[in-house]
Amino acid sequence: MLKPTIGLEIHAELKTKTKMFCGCPNDPGEKHPNTNVCPVCLGHPGVLPTANAEAIKSVIKVGMSVNGNIAKRAKFDRKSYFYPDLPKGYQISQYDEPLVLEGELAGVKIRRVHLEEDTARLTHAEDGKSSLVDFNRASVPLMELVTEPVLHSASDALKFAKELQLLLRYLGVSDADMEKGEMRIEANISLANDKANEFGTKVEVKNINSFKAVEGAIAYEIERQEKVLNDGGKVVQETRGWDPIKGKTFSQRSKEEAHDYRYMPEPDIPPLEFDKPGAINLEEIRSSIPELPWEKRGRFIKEYGLEEAQVELLVNDKATAEFFEEAVSELEEDEAHKSVRLLFNYLSSDLQGLLNDSNLKMGDEDFKITPAKFADLVSLVSKGEVTSRVAKNILSQMFKTGMDAHAVLKEMSLDEFSGEGKLKEIVKEVVAQNSKAVEDYKKGKENALQFLTGQVMAKTRGGSKPDEVVSLLKELL
Repeated sequence: MLKPTIGLEIHAELKTKTKMFCGCPNDPGEKHPNTNVCPVCLGHPGVLPTANAEAIKSVIKVGMSVNGNIAKRAKFDRKSYFYPDLPKGYQISQYDEPLVLEGELAGVKIRRVHLEEDTARLTHAEDGKSSLVDFNRASVPLMELVTEPVLHSASDALKFAKELQLLLRYLGVSDADMEKGEMRIEANISLANDKANEFGTKVEVKNINSFKAVEGAIAYEIERQEKVLNDGGKVVQETRGWDPIKGKTFSQRSKEEAHDYRYMPEPDIPPLEFDKPGAINLEEIRSSIPELPWEKRGRFIKEYGLEEAQVELLVNDKATAEFFEEAVSELEEDEAHKSVRLLFNYLSSDLQGLLNDSNLKMGDEDFKITPAKFADLVSLVSKGEVTSRVAKNILSQMFKTGMDAHAVLKEMSLDEFSGEGKLKEIVKEVVAQNSKAVEDYKKGKENALQFLTGQVMAKTRGGSKPDEVVSLLKELL
């Protein structure tokens, strides 16, 4: 039986103010090509690069979070190859002395995490006859994380990639948005007999740029190699691309080995030595690491009594998790325990639905509901002061205006049905209009009371409290 073995190489653009080796803005949202450029990132002769300290700290922070070994000494190297998107004819990267060695994330062993510069971006004409180069991305800080070849399925690879993206976002070092090219994945895939002690011939699938593609490309490549081997053929070591439209990988070129890049130490950047006076303070970096996703998962289950699936929904978005916690902290102490699940339900269904419909995310500037205002609405429902139906209407108005729940309640005149004033008149009206249901109730049919309650609730547009309606009905009947 053939067993797949997968190793991942994942690149992530780092969120620094400037590029890796110059002072140009690192602005992935820049719409005008070749705007954030200078002689250094354009590779002009005689220029001198200066390493970005924030980028170095970001990679170290990732390394510490995955329990990697932080190097006491690291250096940069020149990786030579010629391609239109590489202005210098070489890329400044790290070869034999990276910032981080080893580590583990989501049960997957990590070989190394290193720092390099990104390339420019090519735009190809539709007729295939020409290409344009945008150097805005050239020399943007790029983290590369390499796993050991310990994954064995497309779903395992997908799970790891998602967990890494989540970690990068929690640390604040990268948005890692795959649709924007801020995180790109390469998968090394080989198949061999499950009893063999050696790996099969490795094929690299490059520039996978969505989670859907991660699963699709790896699953297809496993199936393709399996068919080749079962038909008596040999898998060729090569680099392949992924065609998301056809759902297939395609051959790009035979695979280069590391020595083909002619690595040499970067002569213009001194080695990084972290155990010398004046060096980057590693303990400061360690102390700046926030609560990590897997730590938050365990705490949410323990503190709030939520199910694993509920916790996953919260933790998978840092802003949502923070909003939830702040809202819970705003609940009154005596009601917090019983209202947590109610708060989660309104957040995960009604509030999330409003966000989706408006193409907004938690934490966006146009999102007007504060955790305190949201907790206030949940308290109204928990105390029985508004019905679930009314709460949904209030939430919708809060979402549009940013008003608090009590102000919306007053503005919508939804509180006019509380107490014995107008509500009692409506109850009398419903009783007078439904004589058969009244007779049925007097004969002991409890369903008749539910029917009458429903009629009152309809007339008050859900603005009355069910228990108050039932009480008035019983009193009148």
